Amino acid sequence: MTTLSLATILAEPARRTPDKLALVQGGLRLTYAQLWEDARRYGAALAGHGIGPGDRVALLAPNVADFVRAYYGILACGGVVVPVPTLLIAEEAAYIVGHSGAQAVLYEAGFADVGTGAAESVGVPAWSVEDFANDVEPLRTYAARQAEDTAVILYTSGTTGRTKGALLTHLNLVMNATANAFDANPFMRDDVVMGCLPLFHTFGQTVSMNSTFRVGATLLLQPRFDAAKAIEVMRDEGATLFFGVPTMFVQLLEASSQATALPKLRDCISGGASLPVAVLERFEKTFGTTIFEGYGLSETSPTATVNQHWFGTKAGTVGHAIWGVEVEIADETLDDRIELFPHGRLGEIVIRGHNVFAGYLDNPEATAQALVDGWFRTGDIGQKDADGFITIVDRKKDLIIRGGFNVYPREVEEVLMRHPAIAQVAVIGIPDEQRGEEVCAVVIPNEGESLDVEALVEWARERLGRHKYPRRIEVLDALPMGPSHKVLKRDLRTQFANNKEA
Repeated sequence: MTTLSLATILAEPARRTPDKLALVQGGLRLTYAQLWEDARRYGAALAGHGIGPGDRVALLAPNVADFVRAYYGILACGGVVVPVPTLLIAEEAAYIVGHSGAQAVLYEAGFADVGTGAAESVGVPAWSVEDFANDVEPLRTYAARQAEDTAVILYTSGTTGRTKGALLTHLNLVMNATANAFDANPFMRDDVVMGCLPLFHTFGQTVSMNSTFRVGATLLLQPRFDAAKAIEVMRDEGATLFFGVPTMFVQLLEASSQATALPKLRDCISGGASLPVAVLERFEKTFGTTIFEGYGLSETSPTATVNQHWFGTKAGTVGHAIWGVEVEIADETLDDRIELFPHGRLGEIVIRGHNVFAGYLDNPEATAQALVDGWFRTGDIGQKDADGFITIVDRKKDLIIRGGFNVYPREVEEVLMRHPAIAQVAVIGIPDEQRGEEVCAVVIPNEGESLDVEALVEWARERLGRHKYPRRIEVLDALPMGPSHKVLKRDLRTQFANNKEA
């Protein structure tokens, strides 16, 4: 077995360039030496509470320095990081904490209610990240781990059932950060990277944070994305790289007209959802930069493909596979084997390489369905042209991507079906200029019941994460059904996507 720890991502630049600026958050500025020492303090504090190699720790915090300290502190003591999205309510967070087997919860003060509530519900301790490691002697170095050991458990899902824990190894994440930082669209050590993407999300965690530290560049953190403020921070700090989901590019364009000056960005990376070509072209012209659109999933660490300097860019595509990864198109009708299609033919996107996860936690059936013949089946439909560019055409299932965050219809449907006035519900994604897709619930009321749509939206908001609850609700007398009595969601999407005032 080969020894490898994701903690090396921070430990190595601290050894090589200790005085280099690593992180900026508001008025806080930390060198690599300071940040790594802080992380080792967190690791020592966790060890003092009995957390050791292989133990899982849930981390609930926005984009603040304490997230970074705690993340690498958990890794330094040999633990496994279980990021908890800050958009969740306590019940949803409790499921992740309980299912992952987390032995503790670290939370930021603004999320104390959710953090402590989730911890109490499963009977584990919870600690605030702000004062957790005060006056603790730092670990001398990080704990040894094996390359195939789990480093991070990211919770994701298909369109049915509960969210699943994707097991990402130290090898997965170190290699993905390395390929991002040094090969696909290489960073430079003097780059300054704007970190607006949530660090609990796979895109922000690997592409922004880990890749920046892998090359020894500087990361700018914004706890909550604000386009006007982001422009100001990027301009004042000399940002050279920006990574975001399409929603962020749209908002930056809107804010640019009010800005006194714009940052001089060398490159931008877009991911998380399809970026409209019109937005890409407007942004490149306005900011004088190049956007490289990419594609990936939690299960692929996440980067699988991206438009790259090596091959040039092609608007509307997600480029080529990154170094050491293969991305092909396969027959989506076959469940038990992978048969690859020639270029130009539509099929399911399949991926293999160092970035593919180790499986779903305690879910061998889902793992077997996802990993076939050494390939990861994405469930996304696409094609590969003669030049090797990959295009995402459609989603095999009904996953909704709202502002870069996955929303799983069945989970929303299960909550809405608890409403006493609802007989049936179908949740779909409809196109939205700001967020890519918006969550729309099509509901059938119980006989004799009338529905107050605004009240139902508020009811759902109280029971679902902020990215999940439907902002749009449509009331029908009946849902369209196919021959097998399944709801024809594609018909609903067509109906309401073309009827914005419905």
